[in-house]
Amino acid sequence: WLKSSQDSKYFVREPCRSCALHIGAMDSTVRATPSSSFAFLAGQAPAPLPPSLRGVAPTRSGLLLPSAPEERLGAGSSSAGWASWAAAAGAAATGLACASTAQRRRGGASTRLQPALAVTVMEQEQAIAAASEPRRSTPTPDLLLRVARGESCDRTPVWLMRQAGRYMKTFRKYSERYPFRQRSETPEIAVELSLQCWRRYGMDAVIFFSDILTPLPAMGIEFDIIRGRGPLVLGDLARMLEDRLTGPNAIRQVMNSDDFLSSHSFIRETLQTLRKETEGQCTLLGFVGAPWTLAAYSVEGGSTKDAEKFRKWMYEKPAVVEEFLRRVTASIAEYAVFQVQSGAQCIQIFDSWAHCQTPDEWRKWAAPHVKTIAATLRARCPGVPIFYFANGGSSYLKLQAEELAGVVDVLSIDQGCRMSDAVTACEGSGLILQGNVDPFVLKFGSEVQIRDAVRRVIDEAGGPGKHIMNLGHGVMQGTPEENVLFLVEEAQIYV
Repeated sequence: WLKSSQDSKYFVREPCRSCALHIGAMDSTVRATPSSSFAFLAGQAPAPLPPSLRGVAPTRSGLLLPSAPEERLGAGSSSAGWASWAAAAGAAATGLACASTAQRRRGGASTRLQPALAVTVMEQEQAIAAASEPRRSTPTPDLLLRVARGESCDRTPVWLMRQAGRYMKTFRKYSERYPFRQRSETPEIAVELSLQCWRRYGMDAVIFFSDILTPLPAMGIEFDIIRGRGPLVLGDLARMLEDRLTGPNAIRQVMNSDDFLSSHSFIRETLQTLRKETEGQCTLLGFVGAPWTLAAYSVEGGSTKDAEKFRKWMYEKPAVVEEFLRRVTASIAEYAVFQVQSGAQCIQIFDSWAHCQTPDEWRKWAAPHVKTIAATLRARCPGVPIFYFANGGSSYLKLQAEELAGVVDVLSIDQGCRMSDAVTACEGSGLILQGNVDPFVLKFGSEVQIRDAVRRVIDEAGGPGKHIMNLGHGVMQGTPEENVLFLVEEAQIYV
């Protein structure tokens, strides 16, 4: 490590395997992981950059790598001089923690949490990894789109919720190195994480790497995702929800999809790049959080078992909740349109906290807002299939079918019921079903058990090509990578 100290002594302890610096700066501490090409002791001039990095063009974050540091610092420069350059570069290139809260509250552009030098190295690592990893091609590029639009096909398309996740070793190289928002808000990283699983397994769709909470800052609601803890939504809306609907710090409604260009341009860049990468090879999925789930997340301040704080607001001050949901719904509808305009070919609406609601609560507080988003998409983005997933909603599946028939195209089923029961509950609705292999079977099952589960679900759905294969929820951390291959492969060969 290279570390600043009062006596200005610097010492490089361990060279890394990379060929360039990974620099970060926080407060007065400078941290760097130099390669052997940069190893030096106090008082020695720093070694020149490797020839492969000399004269490199500006990185996407706008920082130019010097062609030779000693030319910038002067002959015989001390390691302290090198450290000064490193500190300046780190400060310019790194946005550790999160963007300016004040700027975000004003609705300004989110600061790109992107270390420029690390991105340069990252791109080299991506190229090496992509060239060496096993690859599978999607057998029929437009199959998922066709099935989602109601066509009967001879094979079942497959993709997985959380298919870009920590079960993959290549994914963990990023999750262990960069915080979540840096990964999801840096297009170069988000694109790579979205594509890793597709290159490896050949699913019928790529879903872009992001989070359902990502649009909240555009509304004036700040959040972060803390490793080992999960989402943290700021603002104490459990106490302040009513106050935050008025005044200078009021929760905003995003009025137009173009408004997301100022705060979420990274989403456009990510989706446009992914569309170019996947065009003619598979379907590109976008996604949004359902309004009730996002509102509950915001009030609870993070994960919860039963959304008690938000449900208290629902019963004690329903008018406040309705106004909050109205603003969230209008904003998320524009966000969905923004994703389609950026390249997404389908949109999935995730009602991740539907399990916190009773059937009557879902009918009153959740379903109407899902319908509003779907209606907006139908009017502004005709022909784009709409998926809906209510996590834990299989207990009121028939109610979902009644409320959402003709509203969405695809209804995703959790593992709480058999697919045959889902078919019966949705009979006559015109809905295409999606799901619903148990994630625990995928994580702990043998190859035979996983392949049997895939065939059973396909058979219960009506046979190959009659539904979309998925899990009943997301791929679990710790799932063996080969198990994912068994599932995807079986869905694609079972006819």
